[in-house]
Amino acid sequence: MKKYQQRHYRNLLKNHRLNFFRVVVKETDLAIYAQKTLETVARELILKYRGYIESYIETYPEFAATLLPWPLLEPAPEIVRNMVWAGHQAGVGPMAAVAGAVAEHVGQGLLKYSPEVIVENGGDVFLKIQGSATVAIFAGKSPLSLRIGIRIQPENKAFSVCTSSGTVGHSKSMGKADAVCVVSQSCCLADAMATSLGNQVSGKKDIQKAIEIGKQAQGVEGILVIVGKKIGAWGNLQIIGL
Repeated sequence: MKKYQQRHYRNLLKNHRLNFFRVVVKETDLAIYAQKTLETVARELILKYRGYIESYIETYPEFAATLLPWPLLEPAPEIVRNMVWAGHQAGVGPMAAVAGAVAEHVGQGLLKYSPEVIVENGGDVFLKIQGSATVAIFAGKSPLSLRIGIRIQPENKAFSVCTSSGTVGHSKSMGKADAVCVVSQSCCLADAMATSLGNQVSGKKDIQKAIEIGKQAQGVEGILVIVGKKIGAWGNLQIIGL
């Protein structure tokens, strides 16, 4: 069981046009914005997709622990296949994509009931909204934490911004970055790549190396790396002060 961590940064996730609600199922804790409150639907979607993952892990316990790409040799639920694909793209285990996978699949399900949706799951954000969007970056004790954000132009497409940290939270990371953010249309890929690139950063000197690796990955549209006061960025993103 993962230890619960108070998510103070959610105080900055505000959208006055959409209704906010929160849904918690076991370790899954989603902050959601939609045109109407959809708590019951969101809970059902969480249970559905958690169920797929949990059942797969019951059959293949190693799936939950491996840090290497998973060899998928037989049919599996779509959410599991997406996690496996993202892990292979990023060179990490499939569970590196689990938060992004849940956010994305729940978000896609909610789009049947609301044309605009934002789903945040532990620093991984899936969104489809009208106009531009700014995602605040939480980077622990870095002086840049919650002082900058990434503004993106969805252009009526679903987009995702996922953040991994070697200094914040319970997610497993082999690096020391305060924040590694990846922008992609795939939330699974963004989550897995954020973990993978975070593993490359042991200090400020590694910021550019991580960016060079990440920008070679197909489907990655933007990267932001923060270590202390240092920042590096690449791709389809606009960094703004908050």
